[in-house]
Amino acid sequence: MNYVDEVLAKVRTKNAAEPEFLQAVEEVLESIRPVVDANEELYRKEAILERITEPDRQLKFRVAWVDDNGQVQVNTGYRVQFNNAIGPYKGGLRLHPSVYLGIIKFLGFEQIFKNSLTGLPIGGGKGGSDFDPKGKSDREVMAFCQSFMTELSKYIGADMDVPAGDIGTGAREIGYMFGQYKRIRGTYEGVLTGKGLTFGGSLARTEATGYGLLYITEELFKSHGQDMKGKTCVVSGSGNVAIYAIQKAHQLGAKVVTCSDSTGWVYDPEGIDVALLQEVKEVKRARLTEYAAARPSAEYHEGRGVWQIKCDIALPCATQNELLIEDAKQLVANGVTAVCEGANMPTTLEATQYLQKNGVWFIPGKAANAGGVATSALEMSQNSERLSWTFEEVDSRLNGIMVNIYHNIDDAAKRYDMEGDYVAGANIAGFEKVAEAMLAQGVC
Repeated sequence: MNYVDEVLAKVRTKNAAEPEFLQAVEEVLESIRPVVDANEELYRKEAILERITEPDRQLKFRVAWVDDNGQVQVNTGYRVQFNNAIGPYKGGLRLHPSVYLGIIKFLGFEQIFKNSLTGLPIGGGKGGSDFDPKGKSDREVMAFCQSFMTELSKYIGADMDVPAGDIGTGAREIGYMFGQYKRIRGTYEGVLTGKGLTFGGSLARTEATGYGLLYITEELFKSHGQDMKGKTCVVSGSGNVAIYAIQKAHQLGAKVVTCSDSTGWVYDPEGIDVALLQEVKEVKRARLTEYAAARPSAEYHEGRGVWQIKCDIALPCATQNELLIEDAKQLVANGVTAVCEGANMPTTLEATQYLQKNGVWFIPGKAANAGGVATSALEMSQNSERLSWTFEEVDSRLNGIMVNIYHNIDDAAKRYDMEGDYVAGANIAGFEKVAEAMLAQGVC
């Protein structure tokens, strides 16, 4: 049995109850086989694959807080510090009822390679809780965030581990957590990113993941001699990533005709009205039924369905494993040209392989949605320098980072005779940098 297969067998046995983590590990290790095969003796001796698939540490803790009725509630908090070979651990905090250790490990493992691809000195980590901020008052959210940070503060720091936002964790939650960290530690440092602009946040951070997704998509089309102008896009999701992906797509001359939330989806053939979507989702925190009610051209549908709409570009921006094999077949049948992931692992492995086999350009989330963490790293730099850059400066740096990511993953795929396989290219380019750093630093 070769080295990759040996490690995969160990990981499957050890993490049998964590399917999302196994899916992420299998995708990465399968696609870096050429690199591992070329360095098998060295990597085996130094246990590189065992070390990169085992987190440095996994933290699990109780989060007790008091609701508005005076009742004590208990949630579980997590932080997985996966790999810091190239910099402090960096990754978001997800607040959602679906959160458990396997989800956090999957996200943290992906973050290693995503952060490596940015070219910035940040390692991989992830955290969160099964707490659901939906339906909670501001006071309840503050109570939870303060309790959560009271425990987490023992394990993070500006040069150790720098969490950020994620699903369920926006500016409000980051603000409450930052205030509690400052209160406990007595230091004012860039320990969190995604902060408000009045206390160390970065301009363009809110837009970064969605904008970055479109910058890399634009470069993909340019590299194939095409333009995004006039292209039809379908987008899933209606959160931060989806909203700003839609906005930037429109700015680049494409038309986005769908968005979705956890209960249904909207088809708007005239193009999604971003201002209305922001009003519904960011101000009212309402369902998409309100978008459809206010927009005569829009149709609202219950359940899933965005991938059935004919399009040139598909941008999954909601959550993991939302684009299934049936969806991939529908997209191919409708002539889709490119699928670029705005969420983390939103396409199942079976669907990804089907898209690739049918000639669809496919850029995985670890490359396509790296704009968010890249701008978080730029926020860290501004905090360290006690500076604040303009929106245009941050946006320009973001654009440059995303263009570089595209060419790095394209070049990596070509080096191993897999031209056009951007999944392999992303995994190889991300892995090579981390492995080299791990070898240089010895057994640690």
